[in-house]
Amino acid sequence: MSSLTHLDSKGQAHMVDVGHKDETERVAIAEATVQMLPETLKLIVEGGHKKGDVFATARIAGIQAAKKCSDLIPLCHPLMLTSIKVELTAQADESSVHIQAQCKLRGQTGVEMEALTAASVAALTLYDMCKAVDKGMTITNVRLLEKRGGKSGNWQARL
Repeated sequence: MSSLTHLDSKGQAHMVDVGHKDETERVAIAEATVQMLPETLKLIVEGGHKKGDVFATARIAGIQAAKKCSDLIPLCHPLMLTSIKVELTAQADESSVHIQAQCKLRGQTGVEMEALTAASVAALTLYDMCKAVDKGMTITNVRLLEKRGGKSGNWQARL
């Protein structure tokens, strides 16, 4: 295991200098799951929610969150993302919504935090829009699935 890169020799937090790193294409994919009552999922899927299209709103929120990641996470670099995709999939058999977020760029630092932020905020937005009908929803399985590019190479979660 490598050392923590956001701590200096005195143990103080700092932003990592990535100026010396090569620019490479970097991709990260993250996921989250929102568990809910079957009636809530049906309401979302059938478009009967009073607040409008839950999936479209959550998708836009996830995209916006990835773009604002450095404003939310103190030591993240502001990045020029070239692609952000947020997909929400209803899973009737599990009474849940699966969220997958993918972020890409060509740059000197990875996009893992942006993908995780996108998936998390999409899940939080879905919860916010549906809490009036289902306060017992749970957000689970927020995790990085895959990262590609950079000095450390490729990595994939065990599924």
